[in-house]
Amino acid sequence: MQKIVTNLWFDKEAKEAAEFYTTLLPNSQVTNITTLHDTPGGDSDIVTFTLNGYTFTALSAGPEFKINQSISFMINFDPSQDPEAQTRLNNVWNKLVDGGKVLMPIDKYPFSDRYGWVEDKYGVSWQLILTNPQGDKRPLIMPSLLFVNEAYGKALEATDFYLSVFNNTKRGSIAYYPAGMEPDNEGTVMFTDFMLENQWFAAMDSAQDHKFSFNEAVSFIINCDSQEEIDYYWDKLSAVPESEICGWIKDKYGVSWQITPSELNVMLHNGTREKIDRVTQSLLQMKKLNLAVLKEAYNQ
Repeated sequence: MQKIVTNLWFDKEAKEAAEFYTTLLPNSQVTNITTLHDTPGGDSDIVTFTLNGYTFTALSAGPEFKINQSISFMINFDPSQDPEAQTRLNNVWNKLVDGGKVLMPIDKYPFSDRYGWVEDKYGVSWQLILTNPQGDKRPLIMPSLLFVNEAYGKALEATDFYLSVFNNTKRGSIAYYPAGMEPDNEGTVMFTDFMLENQWFAAMDSAQDHKFSFNEAVSFIINCDSQEEIDYYWDKLSAVPESEICGWIKDKYGVSWQITPSELNVMLHNGTREKIDRVTQSLLQMKKLNLAVLKEAYNQ
């Protein structure tokens, strides 16, 4: 099981969006759909899907949170691993831009012969890049965190913090803004990538006038194998007590996480309707999830 899974919050479009995303890349599919009844947002669909083997979840949970550009997804098209990389990049770009919004035009840039940033019709943003075959290899998909507004200038501090919290970590490349690139300050992070639990992420600072910041619409689920592991990540990451609900927390940089027992996936995917409903009502009463209580609700 993938240790850290990105969750996308939609109003009602989780199933529709997941079906669309699985058309982007080969070896992609919807793997599970579970409906939770009687949540604060009404009936909520949880959709699990994979893009070329990388797992996401999508949640239809009402209009409370809206996805923005603070967390995007880099898709690395590497000619050394795929001889059709540029053609595939162009095809994915054309699908994402249909009904979406171009944030950076698809073009040649100093860091790549072909790159573009697009917000799709569901509000999710993607950075498509033709990578340098001579560079360090990276996976096809990497979540990318944009540190803006109150979090501006904290990309290095935050990524150092995450590297200290998780296992199987390392820093990849890092590039800093030079002088003369105002409003970005010299020495802040232009780009860095880093590994948590053998999964690659990216981060950068931006001092541009952005009208968004991190919120719960994109969160990262940490699949935990025990209550002790749940307790560990909760204690390390939770920094905003008023955001603690149903296993969700917010860290000191504003990024949202879900600290979740791996067994919960089994309960929700394999349980009867009655078992799923009991587990749902049990977890809705919790802040930090209690694995023993969830198992009791499932098994009663």
